[in-house]
Amino acid sequence: MDSEGTQDARGTQAGPVPRPAGPPQVPAAPPRPAHVPGMPPPPDGSAFLAWLRTARPETLPGIWRFGHRPRPEEEPERVPGRQLFSGALIAFLVGWLIWSLLWNGYLGGWWLLPLYAMIPDSWAEPHSFAAVVVVYAYYVLVAGIIMVGVGRLGRWGEIWRRYGPPAWRRSPARDERPPAPEEDPAAWPALRAAGAVDAAERLASDARSGLMRDVDHARIARAWQGVRTGRHSLATFTGAVLKDGAAACPHPSGARDLPVRQARHDLLTGQVRLGTTADDPRNPYAYRGAGLALGPDLLGTSMLVVGPAGSGKTGGVVRPVAESLCLQALAGRTALVVVGAAGAGLGPSDAYDVVVRIGSPDSVYDLDLYGGTTDPDEAAAVLAEALVGDLADPHPGSDTRRSTTVLAQLLGPFRAVHGRFPSVPELRQLLDGSPALLAALRQGLQEAGQESLLRELDARERQMGHPGDVGGILADRVALLDRPAFAGFFDTSGESRPFTLKALDHPVRVRVDLPERGHADASRMLARLVLAQFTASVTVREDRSLFACLVLDDATGVITPESVRGVQRLRSANAGVLLTLRTLDDVPRPLRGPLLGATGCRMALSGVTPWDGQDFAEVWGKEWTEARDVTDRQIIAESPAGKAVHALRRAITGKAPTARAVTVRQVERERWSASELAHAVPAGHAVLSLTNVKGEHAPPLLVDLRE
Repeated sequence: MDSEGTQDARGTQAGPVPRPAGPPQVPAAPPRPAHVPGMPPPPDGSAFLAWLRTARPETLPGIWRFGHRPRPEEEPERVPGRQLFSGALIAFLVGWLIWSLLWNGYLGGWWLLPLYAMIPDSWAEPHSFAAVVVVYAYYVLVAGIIMVGVGRLGRWGEIWRRYGPPAWRRSPARDERPPAPEEDPAAWPALRAAGAVDAAERLASDARSGLMRDVDHARIARAWQGVRTGRHSLATFTGAVLKDGAAACPHPSGARDLPVRQARHDLLTGQVRLGTTADDPRNPYAYRGAGLALGPDLLGTSMLVVGPAGSGKTGGVVRPVAESLCLQALAGRTALVVVGAAGAGLGPSDAYDVVVRIGSPDSVYDLDLYGGTTDPDEAAAVLAEALVGDLADPHPGSDTRRSTTVLAQLLGPFRAVHGRFPSVPELRQLLDGSPALLAALRQGLQEAGQESLLRELDARERQMGHPGDVGGILADRVALLDRPAFAGFFDTSGESRPFTLKALDHPVRVRVDLPERGHADASRMLARLVLAQFTASVTVREDRSLFACLVLDDATGVITPESVRGVQRLRSANAGVLLTLRTLDDVPRPLRGPLLGATGCRMALSGVTPWDGQDFAEVWGKEWTEARDVTDRQIIAESPAGKAVHALRRAITGKAPTARAVTVRQVERERWSASELAHAVPAGHAVLSLTNVKGEHAPPLLVDLRE
């Protein structure tokens, strides 16, 4: 129970969960509270309690919920400031005029009749104190009535709210009173209601004393969810909490936080803040000025990010999302695989449990070329997708089904004879038709009595001499991996420590560094391999309560028809992918529309080309909007006096007198046109549309990624 089931992550195909170094030493006290990176918590834990008790209202998709103050869904009518002040001044002058007329008696004395009715005859003496008080009180009452009337007419209240002290106080004063125990999340009311009062008291004490972090809270909440679903017993959970307190139910690595944080995270909602929605008329009023955040509910529909080099794809999107998912993996909620070029800035190695540096002699871990499967047909399908999935349709090797058949005809017999799949050099020789290797396979199959596999091998040998055979093309592709730089990788003998994506049943953090320098084609092939293995693995998981995510920093050459179909299946498997591209031109034209349709979240960063903008404009569609057509018509004077007035006006203003006509009509226009996406998105901004796993969606939003 100490692991809440996460200790099972220690078992991958070849041994314990790989880690570049041993488990980090866990300090007695947390190094910092999660909401203030780099700063130690106060001794009493008040900062953590304040973070935990901060309101997180339910709101629209993509809004940063931590401390959010909801706005109306529709923008109220807002009078321009100049018009507001001029109206207020005119109303004041009108009120002053009315009071002057009353005071000076120009409107008669009728307004004094109520006063005479209130004063008794005994107060009629000159300079009576009581009479003076009543008279001036009556004057103040009448003046107040006039002021209230003209104040409403001149919208003085709106000026006060917009420019007065209420506008100076941007945040309401916090209620310093502690909430009731049944409402205080720091008191763990769910545990108390279930009878685990002692465990709740221990956790509340650790929270008050500063021994609990946001990761601890999320991890223990995840463990409690396992108790509620019946995976663990209440007694086991209570015993673990009473023993270890906030450190109970640890992640297999022993880590309770990341070495460093660069983004703002809220593990209570699972969100990471990317920026601020711009206060722009094209954004819905409820989103303007609100924080923009991503979480598993949005990443579960997959996300595509397009922007040129230097636009902020890695630093502004990939790195914060990877950091957030690493934190959630420590909380037992997520399994993460991050793929990118070596040195791409995807986070320190200590933030991951497994770091696979393909092509680097310093790499501790290897990558399983066959995805950890023992089924030759499944291994052949995944490998064929990686080898030839990117080839154009007219190419004879583009048919991945034929390539899958060829690979299955070789992988099945080889595994039956040797008990393993072939290494890269052996696979290359098999595809090239090495007589010695094929003869050895035939002899082994005959000795084992594998008649069906002998027929598979015979069929492969017959096809080798045909002009349309794809074996040579597959051999050329495998040759990209049969290089000296990769000599120590993709070993199938069992002597290395390969990582397989079958381990995504557990909250593991994996980073795969691709050797793009000098091996660009091989890197793209390996990226396709990881994507194919990911989609094949997560869709057959038994326990889908763990969110699985693949972050691919550069998806150039990775998008294939099969990969698009795989992305479409991820939402139902509680999984998603984050793909980045420099341009949609890196995707074959027939696949651009299906790719944009398969991803629920789409982001176009500043600097995209008009051609990319056109694809985004088409997928975002159109909306009905109000168009105002203004026409100025010159006024022709007929009388001599009118002509004289017009001549005087022209001499003063320099313009002929005109009459303005305004026509308002409803038109259907693109939400964001290709030209606007290419030229109207400021630097450091992006246009982002969102869809969550429930089907709720947000229209394209202009977001400032720098705030």
